[in-house]
Amino acid sequence: MTSAAKSSTKCAIREVAKDVWTFSCPFSRFNLFPVGGRSTAIKLSNGDVWVLASTPLDEATKSKLGELGPVKWIVGADAVHHLFLNDFKKQYPEAKLIAVDEAIGKKKKEGLKFDGAWGADAPDTKYGFENDIQHCYFSGFKNKDVAFFHHASKTMIEADLLFNLPAREQYSLTGSSGKFPLFGNLNPYMWVHKKFAWTLGVDKEAMRRDVRTVAGWDFERIIPCHGDVIEKDGKAAWKEAYKWYLD
Repeated sequence: MTSAAKSSTKCAIREVAKDVWTFSCPFSRFNLFPVGGRSTAIKLSNGDVWVLASTPLDEATKSKLGELGPVKWIVGADAVHHLFLNDFKKQYPEAKLIAVDEAIGKKKKEGLKFDGAWGADAPDTKYGFENDIQHCYFSGFKNKDVAFFHHASKTMIEADLLFNLPAREQYSLTGSSGKFPLFGNLNPYMWVHKKFAWTLGVDKEAMRRDVRTVAGWDFERIIPCHGDVIEKDGKAAWKEAYKWYLD
C-alpha cells in the first residue's frame, strides 16, 4: 500500500490502510509448519497507538512505532500469542497491557502486571480504546481468541480464528515461498478450514453467538496473525470459514 520497510529479523513492515500498520515476520510452528507471525499497530483517533503484539520487537519495529505516536495499549490476542508481551511492556512501560486470562496465567513467572483480562473481566468491560476498536472474546474457542474491529479502516484483526496460508508476505524477505507442507495452503474457503474452526470450537453455542457478532461488523479487510492479509471481501471469507456455525 502506501509504505513499506524491512527489519533486521526479516519482517515486512507495511501500512495496509490509513493508520494501520502490519509487521509480518517468518515463524514456523514446531519449526516445521511455516504459518508466519504478525503484529498490528493502529494509530487511534486521539493519536495514541494500539498494538496487537505477536512478533519480535526489533529496532525497525520500535522505529516505526515511535513514528506513529505513543504506544498506550499492548494486546495479547489469545492464549498462545504471548511470547513478546514482556518485551513490549518493558519498552513501553506506560502502556496498558491486556490479554486473555489463560495467557496471563502463563506469564505470572515473568512478573508482568496486566490491566485487563478477557475471560476474567465482565463481558461488557471497556478498556478505553472502544471508540476506535471493538472486541469480541471467543470463550468457546480452544485458544480463547479475541477478534478486533477497527471501524475507520473497516478492518478485522485476529490471531488463530482464521488462517490465510501460505504466508507469502511473512516470508517475503527470507527467500522462502512460505508454502505450507503437504497441501500447500489453508484458507477460509477450504473444507479443511471449516473442519478446523468446528473442531476448535469447544462450546458450540458460545461459538455461534460470537461468530454472529463478528459477522455483524462492517469490515472489508481481515488481518490474520497467520497468512496473507485479506484485502477485500473479508466478511465473505469469515462467513465461509464459519459457515457451519452460521447455517
